[in-house]
Amino acid sequence: MILKSAIINNVILAAAPLASLARAAQPGAAKPIAAPMRDLVWGKLNFLHTTDTHGWHGGHLKESQYSADWGDYISFAHHLRKQADEKGADLLLVDTGDRVEGNGLYDASNPKGKYYYDIYREQNVDIICTGNHELYQAPTADEEHRQTVPNFKNNYIASNLDYIDPSTGERMPMAQRYRRFRTKNQKLDIVAFGFLFDFMVNANNTVVQPVRETIQEEWFQEAIRLKPDVFVVIGHVGVRMQEFKDIFAAIRAQNWFTPILFFGGHVHIRDAIAYDSRSFAIASGRYFETIGFMSVDGDIKKTESPSEEEAASTLSFNRRYIDNNLLGFYHHTGLNETSFPTEHGLNVTAMIAKGRKELDLDYNFGCAPKDYWMTRRPYPDENSIYTWLEKEVLPQVAVREDRKDIPRLAIFNTGGIRFDILKGAFTKDTTYIVSPFTSGLSYIPDVPYSVASKVIKLLNRGGPIFAASEAGESGVPDPRYMGIPEQWDGRREEVAESERAREHFSQAGNKSLNGQKPLIHDNAPEREPTEPGLIEGYTTRDDIGTDGDDAIHSAIDYYAVPNCIQAEIGFPEDETEEPETVDLVFIDFVQPWILLALKFSGGENFSKEDVHRYVEGTFTELMSGWVKKNWGVDC
Repeated sequence: MILKSAIINNVILAAAPLASLARAAQPGAAKPIAAPMRDLVWGKLNFLHTTDTHGWHGGHLKESQYSADWGDYISFAHHLRKQADEKGADLLLVDTGDRVEGNGLYDASNPKGKYYYDIYREQNVDIICTGNHELYQAPTADEEHRQTVPNFKNNYIASNLDYIDPSTGERMPMAQRYRRFRTKNQKLDIVAFGFLFDFMVNANNTVVQPVRETIQEEWFQEAIRLKPDVFVVIGHVGVRMQEFKDIFAAIRAQNWFTPILFFGGHVHIRDAIAYDSRSFAIASGRYFETIGFMSVDGDIKKTESPSEEEAASTLSFNRRYIDNNLLGFYHHTGLNETSFPTEHGLNVTAMIAKGRKELDLDYNFGCAPKDYWMTRRPYPDENSIYTWLEKEVLPQVAVREDRKDIPRLAIFNTGGIRFDILKGAFTKDTTYIVSPFTSGLSYIPDVPYSVASKVIKLLNRGGPIFAASEAGESGVPDPRYMGIPEQWDGRREEVAESERAREHFSQAGNKSLNGQKPLIHDNAPEREPTEPGLIEGYTTRDDIGTDGDDAIHSAIDYYAVPNCIQAEIGFPEDETEEPETVDLVFIDFVQPWILLALKFSGGENFSKEDVHRYVEGTFTELMSGWVKKNWGVDC
């Protein structure tokens, strides 16, 4: 196969360039570094899983272990499908949403996604659903319905999502509610669903029905009584979130023996869990760093109802979290840089390179003097990206000329930052990698300082905001939306403020980290001595064990961060002197929580009518402008 969509003009793939492309999928991509590897464990039914790719289909150009691109994944899937055919097994590809927002390849074009949709559709995905990022903006939801749904025709499932046609006002399912099909080689009978968690801040051209309501509907009750060989539930849902547990309970109540397989997302982690002996659930990371592999072996086809003891002993499940790089792909396919690339994959790699060039994604705004981390360093810390925002960026960009002499509190949610800043060129691509959203800065003028000063604590520590949200009384979404997705993971205790973090993680002898003890990335075991020469990467601990990652790495520290940070700007030099009033400046996205926090802080009279635009431009534009002004371009 050459291309599904269109043949690239003027692309000549000669033998010499093939090896070059195989070593580094995109021009300038970091060359992968060899690591000790664990093999894939094949079964009769096997899956490759992507989730939360957020536009990173060109791969991670600065991170060697994740530097393969979407074209390489197409080649990888091709070879694994061939292996499955040779084994008489089946391999299905799954994607669980959030394919957009987070990389220049999607965000830098006008309209957004000009190149992404054609690139993504080149992969043969068997079961696909929607994420919340496809729904934040009405135009994005429109394009999902107009392009991605028809691109994947019968493979796209929307079990609890409706779309409202802008021309007629008609409400309809975004796609089919479920899919029933048979696998290629074993003719296994599959019933598949595709869910989204109970998302509340979607655009008004979509409707997300709560999962507990959906599973009571007649169509769902009929579908779970179809008696297939296997149920597959894909969803933009964390595998430990209540929505999946409710779906599992509903299916299991009618099918005590049938295998139920879950593929989750949203929380940006590697994870696996078994709800019972005949079920398995996997989450496969974020940002196209990870390709999840799940296998099921044993007696999968339905038989006459066996005893419970027999049922428990007939199936085995395995998972592997594959680092997205070419050396790993070579290892799992038994191929090399000459035999691995396929014509289809290389043409998609060329599509990506062409799109990146036309978007000028390598344009350099400035040179980052060091790495700034989201969670690898504590906040506050000089190497924290949030400290950089608080101390350097916000004081310079949160300035309105006609009010520049008025003290202000500037609040920014940590979830508004999506990735680390790595030392070196801060490019056009980097701006969207770090801050892909269209939110700007708004403000409420002349708020009593006694009221405004309490807001940040409420946003982070919860109190009445959390209670009102959980009770459904406030009409305000879960405050966790303000934070980073990784802290939705039920295994991690969320730490709302650095002082509380120090209390919770303090340990003797760790004064260099402000007393805060790191959580190991993805809840890996406490760090033990490792082989010399291992590069840092995922060291995942899930409910199955510690052997899920395909590549063996040294561990990465993880520090919890608050929902929001705050910069004090233009305050009196005398720290004992407090202003009577301040301008309360904040990123647009957090407005609902700001107004609720003001209410609980004594500012009951503030409403959305009091909110005004503070400065023009998106925060992404303001940030890139700061970089251009403050960091030189000579790297």
